[in-house]
Amino acid sequence: MTDLPDLADFDDLAVQSDELGAQEQAVLSRLADADHDLEATALASNVFRVATAMRRRLEQAALRRAGLSWTAFKVLWVLWIWGERETRFVAVEADVTKGTLTGVVDTLAGRGLVVRRRHDDDRRLVSIALTDAGHDLITDTFPVFNAEERAIADLVAPDEQAALVRGLRHLVAALEEDAP
Repeated sequence: MTDLPDLADFDDLAVQSDELGAQEQAVLSRLADADHDLEATALASNVFRVATAMRRRLEQAALRRAGLSWTAFKVLWVLWIWGERETRFVAVEADVTKGTLTGVVDTLAGRGLVVRRRHDDDRRLVSIALTDAGHDLITDTFPVFNAEERAIADLVAPDEQAALVRGLRHLVAALEEDAP
């Protein structure tokens, strides 16, 4: 059997959590005999892990008390930032399918947080807008959400935050430009 690489051999893969270290060691063990780019695997898997952990924390700390799912919050956020918009715009900005958006908007409308409006010129087009109650909810929820974002950001040294943001923005732009 081939000797397995050690995590210590990968400075960029250094971990502070025994569980995370065990996960990465398991990946290294599985891929030890193959010709794989382990740093690329580490990058992709850690971006997913961070996104999942951040979403979970934000949902539990900020959204649950407001009775919002992640997707419902994203829809309210889009409408809060951009104002009344057609459903196709909201779906793209919230990163959901139009089918998913329909269900979320049904729920939000049922709670009196949004309204749908058909266009006068083209009845097939539907816009969504915040109600006063929806505006109040997102306005009250965002400071709690942002405080959790700040707590998460504080886990990274200030000088590393800017570099991380630049790197992630670069990655997003490159992926969007290279999208199939």
